[in-house]
Amino acid sequence: MTAPGLVGHDDIDALIMRLRLGTEASELHGSLCGYLAGGGSLRGTSVLAALQLDGEAGHPSADDLALLDRLARQSESELADPELGFEPLLPEDDRPLEERAEAMVDWCRGFLGGFGLAGTAAHAQLSDEAQEVLRDIGTIAASSFDFGSEDEDEDALIEVQEFVRVAAMLLHTECATSDPSASGTVH
Repeated sequence: MTAPGLVGHDDIDALIMRLRLGTEASELHGSLCGYLAGGGSLRGTSVLAALQLDGEAGHPSADDLALLDRLARQSESELADPELGFEPLLPEDDRPLEERAEAMVDWCRGFLGGFGLAGTAAHAQLSDEAQEVLRDIGTIAASSFDFGSEDEDEDALIEVQEFVRVAAMLLHTECATSDPSASGTVH
């Protein structure tokens, strides 16, 4: 359940429909988080420009841009949260398991794309652990699921979500600390 005031999966889903972005809400959030985790900066550029997303609906409204900006600030804050409060934006737990699993794959696919778009020098200096984490996210992004026992499948999805959650924060921390232009202060 998304806390009041926070941008949720349904908010992004509605925005994508309005702007006809041709992506899924989880993939958009994954792209944004990958971009931020990879050291990408949104200073002076919009989320859509940074992620190279072009909608078919023309120009986004001021409200749409404000929502994307809120999502970016929320994602940046959560990725850097010392209390480890980051969560990938996925459909709510009451949605069908298959839908949530597919959204996890979309999120990982988006994360890898966004991480690549960040294109910072930090990527060349990733630790072995961070490189392995990226490979694992790639494996998830390329996955298709066979569903059997609902309880076991639910537990497996929870484990994957937890891995991805921690992996994104690890990559964000590593790229932020290895970026010489990162002064450690937030403006």
